[in-house]
Amino acid sequence: MISVSDIHMHFGGIRAVDGTSLTIDQGSITGLIGPNGAGKTTLFNVIAGVLKPTSGSVTLDGEDITGLEPHQLFAKGLLRTFQIAHEFSTLTVLENLMVVPGDQPGERLWQAWFHNDRVREVEDRVREKAREVIEFLEISHLENELAGNLSGGQKKLLELGRTMMVDAKIVFLDEVGAGVNRTLLNTIGTSIQRLNQERGYTFCMIEHDMDFIGRMCDPVICMAEGRLLAQGTVDEIKANEEVIEAYLGTGRKHKARGEE
Repeated sequence: MISVSDIHMHFGGIRAVDGTSLTIDQGSITGLIGPNGAGKTTLFNVIAGVLKPTSGSVTLDGEDITGLEPHQLFAKGLLRTFQIAHEFSTLTVLENLMVVPGDQPGERLWQAWFHNDRVREVEDRVREKAREVIEFLEISHLENELAGNLSGGQKKLLELGRTMMVDAKIVFLDEVGAGVNRTLLNTIGTSIQRLNQERGYTFCMIEHDMDFIGRMCDPVICMAEGRLLAQGTVDEIKANEEVIEAYLGTGRKHKARGEE
């Protein structure tokens, strides 16, 4: 579904992404791991249109999407969430979901003035869909809660819910488990798996929790210093000496250097 070809993202002399190529298969839940500073979030930002790459290309279903703006990618079904949730804090959970679908007639003043029935009809449909999402995520008790009052994990669930308000093809999740308690993380994980299995969503997630990665992801891709380091199952990645070296500096290579 996604093909990243020789992406470079430079900030002055810093090579945040340095010639990375990878693919994300349709229907997969792909994990993207690596030590801090590996270039994971920068790569996400390039794919999602937040950053224009120095060089290289990104394709979605064979279409070159390199350099497209986030709203253009949104319309094509490519969405992302953030490590720090971006909610409308003074709107309720229901209202946060209802603002997601684009091109609603109520957004245009003249439609509200002269086609009020049409505006209400569309708004009713959007509200119904938002309530279906809330029920799917099992957060009906939070429907009328202000989003700013939610816990960190509940905000992550809300972000996931926003991806369900449109016809998402692929969703990039940036540290969905960061700051989330284990019980709520299990709920988030189950929701992601259901979306993948029941609705055909493709996911790619950055995550540091290897237990969560092991439960959710196949394949797992590891980056280090802006480059692709290894790819495989979670067990293969955990046993990979280069991955161990990158994370901990305790692989055989490190030991060999210490013995010299």
